[in-house]
Amino acid sequence: MEHRRRVMRLVCLGALLFCASAALAQDAPQQSLASSVSCTSWLGSSRIECYARGDDNALWRLTFEPPAWKRWESVRADLQSWPSCVYWKSEQIHCLAAGQDNSLTRVPREDRGGRGWERRRESLGGDFSTQPSCVSWGGARIDCFALGNDSAIHHIWAEGSTWGQWESLGGKFSSPPSCVTWGVGRLDCLVLGPNGAIYHTWWNGPGWVKWVSLGGHFRDQPSCVSWGVNRLDCFAVGTDDALYHLHGDGASFSKWERVANRVSGPASCVTWGENRLDCFTEGRNNELYHTWWNGGGWSRWESLGGNLAGPPSCVSWGINRLDCFAAGPDHTLQYIHWDGRWSRWESMGGKLQ
Repeated sequence: MEHRRRVMRLVCLGALLFCASAALAQDAPQQSLASSVSCTSWLGSSRIECYARGDDNALWRLTFEPPAWKRWESVRADLQSWPSCVYWKSEQIHCLAAGQDNSLTRVPREDRGGRGWERRRESLGGDFSTQPSCVSWGGARIDCFALGNDSAIHHIWAEGSTWGQWESLGGKFSSPPSCVTWGVGRLDCLVLGPNGAIYHTWWNGPGWVKWVSLGGHFRDQPSCVSWGVNRLDCFAVGTDDALYHLHGDGASFSKWERVANRVSGPASCVTWGENRLDCFTEGRNNELYHTWWNGGGWSRWESLGGNLAGPPSCVSWGINRLDCFAAGPDHTLQYIHWDGRWSRWESMGGKLQ
């Protein structure tokens, strides 16, 4: 059980918005945060941390500790891609992004002892221009994956403070990967191929398996989650604008099933535990739609209302808790949450771009 809790501690996601609070407007950066937000949350804590790249290429952080959002914090880093931020070890978060020199840049932060952000920014080399996908299976291990400018997927890892060398996982792909881990010694990556199919590879200790096609006809990179050992759930938007889902144990998968029709943008899917999946997407009428899986089947899609101007970004930090964010047409951040019942939509202000 403790192993499963450790696997489930982190939810990372991205959406085309950034987090801002009306109460913090005077402390928000003068530059607009015109990038994706990467939010982390872990079970047992109501803390949410959101990171974004500003148009000054710096990394910006906004933290929620009930009952309020904290002030914006800026970290100097010359970035060109959206960040991927990982909860690592105790009270540490590492953010990684492609730098202006096309190398992978690491920006670490540690809360313990009030140290805050480390002054040192580290270049990990490589040749990238898109957002990486980074995960941690626990302890002092981080694994990062990125789409190289050669269209292959590349991988680098760290044990403690020591980083290994980049290795190419090969292939020719059209999107950054979506990578997950369900426990020590297991990594799974899924990516969009140039033919519109989703491809999968995994590492189980001895080495990497060759890329395998999972079929389909998709337009965007997949979004994958794992609620525990031997379970993967992946979602992707097809060329017919429908949302599809498949699941598997990492070696074999179900067929793709249609979950929704006429989706306007990518879904944001989360899990708070075994046999629970929640998916959110923007409908053609700009309202937020939600469906969930409880072990017996998918619910009907329900409209949560709202007036969205972009895809949602959702996290779960515990059982029976969901938090969703989306940009509104007035460029403010719109927020709704579930704690046994849905709240009303709340405008948190800000200036989204």
